[in-house]
Amino acid sequence: MPTTLLELVNTANRLLTPERFQDYCPNGLQVEGRETIQRLVSGVTASFDLLEAALAAQADAVLVHHGYFWKGEAAAIVGMKRARLRLLLRNDVSLLVYHLPLDAHAELGNNVQLAQRLGIAITGGLELGPNPIGNVGELPQPMELSEFGRLVEQCLGRKPQLIAGGNHSIKRIGWCTGAAQSYIEQAAALKVDAFLSGEISEQTVHAARELGIHFIAAGHHATERYGVQAVGDYLATQLGIEHRFIDIDNPV
Repeated sequence: MPTTLLELVNTANRLLTPERFQDYCPNGLQVEGRETIQRLVSGVTASFDLLEAALAAQADAVLVHHGYFWKGEAAAIVGMKRARLRLLLRNDVSLLVYHLPLDAHAELGNNVQLAQRLGIAITGGLELGPNPIGNVGELPQPMELSEFGRLVEQCLGRKPQLIAGGNHSIKRIGWCTGAAQSYIEQAAALKVDAFLSGEISEQTVHAARELGIHFIAAGHHATERYGVQAVGDYLATQLGIEHRFIDIDNPV
């Protein structure tokens, strides 16, 4: 049975509690479409390709991790931004966006969902406070860096970039999906053997070597595919609507 846009937004907000986060973009409903919702499409980023695929799937609403209106970006609705918004507005399709709230959720978030796929037992947060974005945990048994790299490739379907920070194996690991490579020093302070994130920067290589921990860059897109799927499935079950995840390939 269809639900209303208001109920979809309210259910997502109750689940992800965006009011608890100081974020880089507005969370929740970014673009308002039709009142009745029967089909929800989820994806990582609200790119033009995803929106076209969602329209082909007859979506009434789209749920993503990366939306629009980021702090510091130009405010003018021109070019690429105009084309994306025009597609949504002309077709009366809503856009729901959850950034840090989707990273941090304790059951359905990107970091927890990634840990489940890699077999990591969570032991704590990468940050202090009630809403840690990343986590710390342990593997079932010690693994060499190359072996862990093969596990990541098998689980995510993408070959990771491995930076050795010594000759030790990996048992205790920290991770944070997406562009969180700058957390490497924070992870090292928690005495982990390795730190995993999505992206890598030039300085990350030096930091890993000098801090003596391994670094694994597993892909921004690849590490952030799972939270939005889990949330979409939850919303579909709670509201009795259809949900489909559409993966728009991205090598980064």
